Amino acid sequence: ARTLHEHSSRKGAKFASINCESLPAALLESELFGCAKGSSQEDPTGKEGVFESAAGGTVYLSGIEAMPLGIQEKLVRMLQEKEITRLGTTNKIHVNVRILAGTSINLERLIREGKFREDLYYRLSVIPMEIKPLRERREDILPMVYHIILKELGEGTEMPALEPQARDALLNYSWPGNARELDTAIKHALSV
Repeated sequence: ARTLHEHSSRKGAKFASINCESLPAALLESELFGCAKGSSQEDPTGKEGVFESAAGGTVYLSGIEAMPLGIQEKLVRMLQEKEITRLGTTNKIHVNVRILAGTSINLERLIREGKFREDLYYRLSVIPMEIKPLRERREDILPMVYHIILKELGEGTEMPALEPQARDALLNYSWPGNARELDTAIKHALSV
């Protein structure tokens, strides 16, 4: 999502990422749409939501499948009307933001189960991208490892050599946590 943002016409504007799985419903709604002063116990002073603060930029919603149906309805309305209403107010605020969403769950199954809105699915899946798990694309593991090492050590640093046993271990592990697990493992190895 960040790479798409950084290589787009929106790269000069804000990139924001929200993990829908990690926030309770009331806080998620406030984080996305903002709240008026005094309308939220989580933020009694009021604040802009991420859709408003990322004006002209990109918002990445990870774990979109965990978004409660009521918030999904507000998101559909925002995508359709290009405006939001902060919690605790009736004032409409125009928003210009690109939405990217990620999930590891089959949303079509959730639609059949009544747990995800079909209209939101079709609004979000304009250009669907399926990224297979690392265990199904082992050819990407070593380039990702070198990218993480370079990012952690900084430009101009001599790249450490990977021992053959380390390369084999990296390539033969199933990486159930995918790229996040690989990233954490490499950062941990570099800090030892």
